[in-house]
Amino acid sequence: MNMPEENVVETLSQEEVWAFLGSQQLARLAFAIAGEPEIVPINYVVSDERIYFRTAEGSKLLGLTINARVALETDRVGDGVATSVIVHGTARELQTIDELEWAEALPLRTWVPTRKVHFVEITPDELTGRRFHLGDGAPDA
Repeated sequence: MNMPEENVVETLSQEEVWAFLGSQQLARLAFAIAGEPEIVPINYVVSDERIYFRTAEGSKLLGLTINARVALETDRVGDGVATSVIVHGTARELQTIDELEWAEALPLRTWVPTRKVHFVEITPDELTGRRFHLGDGAPDA
């Protein structure tokens, strides 16, 4: 498939970015601990233009406490198209009883059978998304 170069990459609208984020469940979360970059997989949900995930005690929660600035990326490849969304924002652990009760009602369950009692909210301040129309040589997942 030969497409004109200008039709190979599309920039997603903000509505398309939010729709894509809401349709996915797995992402990579990037943050820094002591100046060193970290990237970890998370499962998440979207609600009210914010992103929520659960975590246990450990480096992820510590890193977000020290430096709340994060980036999140989620992708999908299939049917000759790759879609990628990147979010930059601020993370914070939910603390109040009302927040925690609200978060418990989210359709957010841990995928790994470990105890993850901390809820984290990411408030985006920049969202970008692109759709790539793949060539004949690209794998189709």
